[in-house]
Amino acid sequence: VAIKHVTLECGGKNPIVVFPDADIDAALEGVVRGMNFSFQGQSCGSTSRLVVHEDIHASFVEALAERLGDLRVGLPEEETTQVGALVSRAQLDKVTGYVALGTSEGATLVAGGTRPQEPELANGFFLRPALFDDVDPGMRLAQEEIFGPVLAVMPFRGAAQALAIANDIRFGLTASVYTRDLQTAHAFARDVEAGFVWVNDSGRHFLGTPFGGFKESGLGREGDTEELYSYTQVKNVSVLFE
Repeated sequence: VAIKHVTLECGGKNPIVVFPDADIDAALEGVVRGMNFSFQGQSCGSTSRLVVHEDIHASFVEALAERLGDLRVGLPEEETTQVGALVSRAQLDKVTGYVALGTSEGATLVAGGTRPQEPELANGFFLRPALFDDVDPGMRLAQEEIFGPVLAVMPFRGAAQALAIANDIRFGLTASVYTRDLQTAHAFARDVEAGFVWVNDSGRHFLGTPFGGFKESGLGREGDTEELYSYTQVKNVSVLFE
């Protein structure tokens, strides 16, 4: 029987946690990069749940909203484009449906979530990146894979609560943490239920390192020797000569 390599990945809804001692500018850049807005957040690895400490929550969200507002939504052939289009009308309808759902659930739409009105974009599958604040971790907005440019913000008080929010979901593909405290970073990386963890970084993938998830975020690993081993079979031969 031939054995073929299969990696099954079913979603991410990944957390990015920002502690109060983090490099704030680096964290803001990491949040934007981690969302993969250039292809409208349509990535299994997008860090679409922002868990930020309550002491910096308000100022961080304000600064993030400003950065998202500056992103240029445009046609793919234009070099200045920073946010592209959703893949189809059906996906656009799904994402705008989640934007409406977030509002109805009680979250606050801080930025984006609207269709651009420029003539060259109005008939396309474009959407300005949406930033929601006041999101409860149990909301559908925080629990369900949207696969689009929708970022949900949840505050936390201590490291234990941050970890609980990060893990309180059926997915476990990637996670990111921003902190200047090495012990905090190692503890989070050890305990977070995710197959790929960034510390003071997000969104980058490295050749030769395994990529794959925990829980309902898939089976198998790709990108390293584990993927090569999956093409092989182990054979045990026991030999006895007299």
